[in-house]
Amino acid sequence: MPSTPIRKVVIPVYGPELENVQVVSSTIDDPTHDHVQVRVIYSGFSGTDVNMRLGRYPMQKSTSLQNPLTPGYCLVGTIEKNGSGSKKFKAGDMVACLMVYDAEAELCNVPEKYLVSVPKGVDLQKACALIIDWTTAYGMVMHVGNVHKGQKVFVHGMSGAVGYAVGMLCQLQGAEVFGTASQRNHETIKSLGWTPYDYNNKYWMQAMKGMGGADVVFDPLGFESWDESYSVLSSNHGLLIGYGGNLATLNDQPSRGVLFPTIKLLSRNMMCPVVHKNTRFYYITRDDKTFLPDLQSLFYLLSDNKIDVRIKAVYDMEDVQEAHKSWGKTGSIGSMLMKVARDV
Repeated sequence: MPSTPIRKVVIPVYGPELENVQVVSSTIDDPTHDHVQVRVIYSGFSGTDVNMRLGRYPMQKSTSLQNPLTPGYCLVGTIEKNGSGSKKFKAGDMVACLMVYDAEAELCNVPEKYLVSVPKGVDLQKACALIIDWTTAYGMVMHVGNVHKGQKVFVHGMSGAVGYAVGMLCQLQGAEVFGTASQRNHETIKSLGWTPYDYNNKYWMQAMKGMGGADVVFDPLGFESWDESYSVLSSNHGLLIGYGGNLATLNDQPSRGVLFPTIKLLSRNMMCPVVHKNTRFYYITRDDKTFLPDLQSLFYLLSDNKIDVRIKAVYDMEDVQEAHKSWGKTGSIGSMLMKVARDV
């Protein structure tokens, strides 16, 4: 089968060393039946990339020196060529895709059914941020939390990609937004009309309880943070939405399993039927029936200037180690991206 030379990111060995993620020369075969080859312009970059390097991402595929893993959870790019049976797109069409793997490469082969057209005129960096960061937020806010006007919501990690998107969408629904963020970002967050707290001093717990509790808490940290978040829920149908489990990674701690904290919270729901608190855990996949319409709704909101999609940093693919080093430490809010194409 014909192959094309490319550059791509690989993780041949799991571990904390930055050298475990590197850029190499490789080749890619032509797309097979019902697949399409995409020339990547931007790939999303997030805590998922860091957790994959550490070997912590749930159910991630194996890696080896002979067959290294290529990260890259989502992409925006142009159609390079079609495999047999693929006719929906033509060469040069701009598309987006939720990948999980392989987006941090100059070319990648994708099942045609997972590609989504990017509307003309949309900022490509912002479009890339929508694919995973904002669709994750949209699913939690609109489908799980059913956030509405008059509610108080609490968002951990308001400076982060998903946390910022959650706050923006909750505000769009008419909710009052509280949450935690790095002290350096508090003034920016206050300018949005949100109320930030420093996670470390725990005053946020006292403050939220003093207001009667939060109607919905969004918590990507896990472990003891889920317990703390549960404690600030309103007793009147408060809901904790857990996702991510990034507490150990953010604090440079050893890997910790999320199974026990998950079971503990679910058991607490059943053991306290009189207290109207509940817990839901969220994970997005491209096979969800809501994924495509959610992304299309977000494209509409972006085109109509109803959401402010912020990009905190864009790294060239060759600087992938610096991106890993900087995750969780940048002094701004929004999404991080990897610029894969050299001529953008």
